[in-house]
Amino acid sequence: MAAQCCCRKAPGAEAAPARPPPEPPPALDVASASSAQLFRLRHLQLGLELRPEARELAGCLVLELCARRPAPRALVLDAHPALRLHSAAFRRAPAAAGEPPCAFAFAAPGPGPAPPPPLPAFPEAPGAEPACCPLAFRVDPFTDYGSSLTVTLPPELQAHQPFQVILRYTSTDAPAIWWLDPELTYGSAKPFVFTQGHSVCNRSFFPCFDTPAVKCTYSAVVKAPSGVQVLMSATQSTYVEEEGVYRFHMEHPVPAYLVALVAGDLQPADIGPRSRVWAEPCLLPTATSKLSGAVEQWLSAAERLYGPYLWGRYDIVFLPPSFPIVAMENPCLTFIISSILESDEFLIIDVIHEVAHSWFGNAVTNATWEEMWLSEGLATYAQRRITTETYGAAFTCLETAFRLDALHRQMKLLGEDSPVSKLQVKLEPGVNPSHLMNLFTYEKGYCFVYYLSQLCGDPQRFDSFLRAYVEKYKFTSVVAQDLLDSFLTFFPELKEQSVDCRAGLEFERWLNATGPPLAEPDLSQGSSLTRPVEALFQLWTAAPLDQAAASASTIDISKWRTFQTALFLDRLLDGSPLPQEVVTSLSKCYSSLLDSMNAEIRIRWLQIVVRNDYYPDLHRVRRFLENQMSRMYTIPLYEDLCTGALKSFALEVFYQTQGRLHPNLRRTIQQILSQGLGPGTEPSVEQGGARADSEADADAPALLLGDEAPGSAISLRDVNVSA
Repeated sequence: MAAQCCCRKAPGAEAAPARPPPEPPPALDVASASSAQLFRLRHLQLGLELRPEARELAGCLVLELCARRPAPRALVLDAHPALRLHSAAFRRAPAAAGEPPCAFAFAAPGPGPAPPPPLPAFPEAPGAEPACCPLAFRVDPFTDYGSSLTVTLPPELQAHQPFQVILRYTSTDAPAIWWLDPELTYGSAKPFVFTQGHSVCNRSFFPCFDTPAVKCTYSAVVKAPSGVQVLMSATQSTYVEEEGVYRFHMEHPVPAYLVALVAGDLQPADIGPRSRVWAEPCLLPTATSKLSGAVEQWLSAAERLYGPYLWGRYDIVFLPPSFPIVAMENPCLTFIISSILESDEFLIIDVIHEVAHSWFGNAVTNATWEEMWLSEGLATYAQRRITTETYGAAFTCLETAFRLDALHRQMKLLGEDSPVSKLQVKLEPGVNPSHLMNLFTYEKGYCFVYYLSQLCGDPQRFDSFLRAYVEKYKFTSVVAQDLLDSFLTFFPELKEQSVDCRAGLEFERWLNATGPPLAEPDLSQGSSLTRPVEALFQLWTAAPLDQAAASASTIDISKWRTFQTALFLDRLLDGSPLPQEVVTSLSKCYSSLLDSMNAEIRIRWLQIVVRNDYYPDLHRVRRFLENQMSRMYTIPLYEDLCTGALKSFALEVFYQTQGRLHPNLRRTIQQILSQGLGPGTEPSVEQGGARADSEADADAPALLLGDEAPGSAISLRDVNVSA
C-alpha cells in the first residue's frame, strides 16, 4: 500500500506520526481450538475464589482484546468440560491495557444455612458508560483434553478497537487444578491446592488462548479460606487484609500455560537478595538449608552468560508429593516436588534447569508444542553451561552421560523410527501435546544446540549469540527457523561455509530425522567420574562372581556422587534379569548401604530387586511404598511388580496404602494393577477408605510418555523429566 500513498502536505500541515507495522498473527497451533489469529490479547484479569470443601474454583475472567480485522463474528477460546460457563458479556475497554475499570467483589458469608456460594462478580463502575452487554455463547467438543468456547461478538466491532469480554464460570474436577485434603500434605494441617498448566491444561483453569504462540500480561484477585497462603507466578503481589484477598500482577507477557497458582499452609524464608523458598513449616528448614545462597549463585552465573534476569524475583515453592512432575518453570515462582529434597544433586540440576527456563522458555517461547525442543533443548544446554561455570566440567559431563544413557534406553524401547524422536514432531489433531514431553525433546534438542555451539569453535561466542537471541525475541514466541536464521546471521562466516547443509549433519535432518542425535558431545572431561562406574559394572557382569565380589568390596560407593551411583544401578537395571547368584551377591554388598541413601538411589535398587524377583529384599519394597506418595517413585515400582510374579504382593501393598494416595495417583495404580485381571475386576477403593474417584484420571494430563499406558514397556522411570 505504500506505493499508493501521497506524501504531499498542505502548507503548514504537520506530518502524521507513522503507525507501527501491524503485529503479525500468532503461529497456527493444532492443539488450540481458539481464534487467536484473529485477535490481539492485550491483558487478562482473573477474579478467583477458592472453595476447597467443594473442590471448586469460581472465577470471573476479563479478556482485553483488539480485533485484527473489522467485524469478527465470534471469539473462540479454549475451554474444558470441567468449566461451567454461567455468562458472557461485552464492554468497551479503557485505552490502556491492564487498566481495570473496577474492582472484583466477593460476597460476604451470612448467618444461617448457606445457599450455593455466589460467583466472584465484576460489577460495573459507578456511572460507567456503556453498561455490559450480554453475549451469546456455546461450548463444543474439541478433543479429549479440551473444548471450544464460542462467544458471539457485536457486529459493529472495528479493527484495532479495544474491547473486553467478561466470562463468569466455575471449575470442578479440572485437570489443571489439584485439590489436596490436609492428610495428603506433609503437615496434615490445612487443605492445599495447586495448578499445573503445562502443556494444555490451563484451559480447564480459565478460558483462554491456550497456545504458547500467544502472550499477554495478567492480573488476578484471589480469595481463599482464612489462614491459607496464596501465591501466583506474578511479578507483584499484595495481601489486602481488610478485604481478605490477594492481588497479583504479571508485568511481562507470558503464555497461558505459565499462569500458575498455589495455596496452602506455606511459609517463606529468604535464601538470597531476590529469592525465597516457600514450603510447609515442617519442610522449610530443610529447603532453606539446601538452597540458601545457591540460587543467587546460579542466577548470577546465568546473567553472566545470557544477560539480565528479566523477572525480578526468583522464588521457589515446594509442593506435596502429589505434584505430577518434578518441577515447573512458572515465572517468578518455580514449582518443585518436595520429595526431590532428599536428592541433593537432582535438586541442584532441577532448580538450575528451571532457572535456565527464565531465559529459554519463559522469555523466548516455542510458538507451538511441535517444537518444544526450542524451550527444553536450549534450557538443557543453558543449564549445563551454568553447572560447568559453577561446579566444573567433570560434574556436568557426568550428569550429561547419565541423561544420554537414559535417552538411549528410551530409544531401544521406542525404536529408532519412532516419530516422537523427531525434534519437529508432527502433532496430529486430537493428540495431547503432553505426549511429546520425552527425553528426545530435552537430550536430542540439547545435542543439536551443543552442535551449533561447536560450529562456532568457542562456547563463549555461542553465549554471545544466545544473549543476542534472547534480547531480540524476549517476550515473544518463535519457531525453529527464527533461531537458525538468527544463528547464521550472527555468524556470517558459517553461513558462507553452508554449515546448515553439511552432509549428514544438515539442520533440516537434525529437525526431522527420527532416531538418535546426529552427533553427541565429547564427555571425556567427566571420565574421572564415569570410568569408576563403568569399571564396577563390568566387574559385576563380566568377571567371575567371586572375583567381582572381592574386587567390588574394595570400591567404596558411599563416597560416590549420586549421579555415579544412579548410573551404575541403571546399567544393572538394563541388564536385568541378572543371574540369581549375582543379585544375591549384590544385595550382600550394597543393600543395607543403598537403603540409607536418597530416594533416587533407593528406587533404582528396588527396581532391580523386583525385576529379579529377589524375595529377601521385598520388605524394603514394601516399606518404600508405604512411605512414598509421589508418582515419580511409586509408578515405576508398581509397573515392575505387575509384569512378573509379584502382582499379588503389589495388590496387598496397594490396599494397605491407597488411603494416603492422591485420587489421580490411586486411579493410575488401579489401572496398572487391573492389567490382565479381566473385565470388571479392577481393584477398587475399600469402603471407609479415601474418596473413590472413578474418573479422577480420565482428564489427568499425560505429562510423561507412557503415563496413560500402564503395563507397557516404558515406565515413568525411563522418561521422568522436569518441565
